[in-house]
Amino acid sequence: MSIQVTIVPVTAYQQNCSIIKCLASGRGAVVDPGGDIEQILEAVRKMDVVIEKILLTHGHMDHCAAADVLRQQLGVKIEGPQKADDFWIARLPEWCQMAGFPHADAFVPDRWLEQGDTVTVGEQTLQVFHCPGHTPGHVVFLHAEQRVAWVGDVLFQGSIGRTDFPRGDHAQLLSSIRERLFPLGDDITFVPGHGPTSTFGQERRTNPFVADARYG
Repeated sequence: MSIQVTIVPVTAYQQNCSIIKCLASGRGAVVDPGGDIEQILEAVRKMDVVIEKILLTHGHMDHCAAADVLRQQLGVKIEGPQKADDFWIARLPEWCQMAGFPHADAFVPDRWLEQGDTVTVGEQTLQVFHCPGHTPGHVVFLHAEQRVAWVGDVLFQGSIGRTDFPRGDHAQLLSSIRERLFPLGDDITFVPGHGPTSTFGQERRTNPFVADARYG
């Protein structure tokens, strides 16, 4: 095993913030810090990991509202999502106010990501897949060696992401799942943005929205 992962549900939305630790180096990353920074930092302390970056799957507030504050506290960089989600992050204060969410300032990530990019976590490499549909700039991270993916709000156990938000696209979301994620392998365990983990194989067999049986 080359990485250790702790999932920390944060905010009233119970969003799955993940802390990834490279066991070889002791360095790591925080994926989708939507809020509750103290809970995240407590998990970081328990894991004895040195955080070197923040990774974002997309620009919705429950996934990124605490990212800039955490970036400043830890002196690290933010990588992701893809640039098409810029409009979500730029309007964070507005979205937070509308939803009764704690205030968050707009920010700009240090690096926008694209299909085919890679990001490093300590000595580990994660592959980047652009999977639009839930949001236009949504990305997924895959640690191929350990067969683990962080899929944000693209796919859930038994369900898929909402597409009724601005610039959501249902057909595009289905394509992202079927054409970009499922071909990566049935054995891949994925951490969704909310709820329990599952595998791509389990969803291919049983998910009513994207199961193979639905596509003949």
